[in-house]
Amino acid sequence: MPLLIKNARIITATDDYHADLFAADQTISRIESGIAERECPAGTEVIDAAGRYLFPGFIDPHVHIHLPFMGTHARDTWETAGRAALVGGTTTLIEMICPGKADQPLAALETWLGKARGVAPCDFTFHMGVTRFDAAAEGQLREIAQRGIRSFKVFLAYKGALGVDDRELYHTLRLAKELGVVVTAHCENETLVAERCAELLAAGKTLPEFHEPSRPVRVEASGVAHLLAFAELTGAEVYIVHTSCDEAVAEAVRGRERGVNVHIEVVLPHLVLDRSYTHLPDFEGAKYVMSPPLREASQLPRMWSHLRSGTIATVATDHAPFDFSGQKEMGRGDFTRIPNGIPSLEDRVNLLYTHGVCAGRIDLHRFVDAASTRAARIFGLKGKGTIAVGADADLVVYDPAYRGTISAKTQHMATDYSAFEGWEIKGRPSVVTVRGAVMARDGKFVGRLGHGRLVPRSA
Repeated sequence: MPLLIKNARIITATDDYHADLFAADQTISRIESGIAERECPAGTEVIDAAGRYLFPGFIDPHVHIHLPFMGTHARDTWETAGRAALVGGTTTLIEMICPGKADQPLAALETWLGKARGVAPCDFTFHMGVTRFDAAAEGQLREIAQRGIRSFKVFLAYKGALGVDDRELYHTLRLAKELGVVVTAHCENETLVAERCAELLAAGKTLPEFHEPSRPVRVEASGVAHLLAFAELTGAEVYIVHTSCDEAVAEAVRGRERGVNVHIEVVLPHLVLDRSYTHLPDFEGAKYVMSPPLREASQLPRMWSHLRSGTIATVATDHAPFDFSGQKEMGRGDFTRIPNGIPSLEDRVNLLYTHGVCAGRIDLHRFVDAASTRAARIFGLKGKGTIAVGADADLVVYDPAYRGTISAKTQHMATDYSAFEGWEIKGRPSVVTVRGAVMARDGKFVGRLGHGRLVPRSA
């Protein structure tokens, strides 16, 4: 159905202007002042955006939906996660494929793709996890890149499980350089984490609050420095996921100054939560266990400063949805058994707007750039991340006057809790479209499951 949005204040990463917008055949075809309804085909849906912003559809470049992990399985499906993303203004997701070491990469791709295809209401693509590197895996990774999955994922943590050794890291980066593929990386020193966990448990320190001391800032910074040494020698382009602290950012900046092609991501929890939440009584702190962990409150303004300056490129979620009851509770008596992750896919855009734009920490352009445009550019998402003639009609009409609160009772994510229960939001999407189709209105999903498609990508 053709779409006409009238009286819009259009905000992109670089522009701020008023115009009308017309979309047909899934793309934006006109952006002009005074487009009359009589000029549009019969059946055109007309939306009045007066008093609201018009943003490009937001992109979350780091989510987990299908995730077997730590002896359990993430709660969301592409139905629940897709609904949550769209209601929250996110129109494209990049999911991490996380195969086990014994799994074949191509088979893993088909498994993850099969979960999304025909179900996802939003558009999607993947980062291909590399959990081992041998001749068979290399051949399959080449084929996967040829099929348009233009990014890999490596873990420098989770020793003995998902983590790669230095030989595997080196050859993954060499292959990525050859193929023009971006390598995303979880940067922590796995040996330091393993040894510190063992020491803490031996000392009887088993509560959720000891998760952060098991992997302090220097452990993360060490992981970043390690990755960048390999990236420097191979020439690979790298993207550091969920950077949580100033020390890790500093290592990335030092690498950048040496000529390493490195991008830095922060996730929403590391901007608005601190480690005090893991100290909540009655094991409630387990709800806030993620890796890298929540840090001291003094880190938050530093991370906002890096985001404002553009040193940090993107804001993602690392959405990893596990229930408190029956899943997070697996770690009672041993914090290392708490499934890592804070569900935040639905809340990213609204909390970033509330605590970033409304609080004066970032402006509207940096908001759009960090939550949409930069991810599209880094990962080669064709037609995404901007408002321009010829771009996909992924659009968010955003109401800055809305006031509401977050609650697990009303969220679309499948988890039994919200990490932001009772938090106020200032603004929310009033209309969300994916390639011109209206998918969400005023906090409700109104679209069609299966509308989402695998996004074409360029190098």
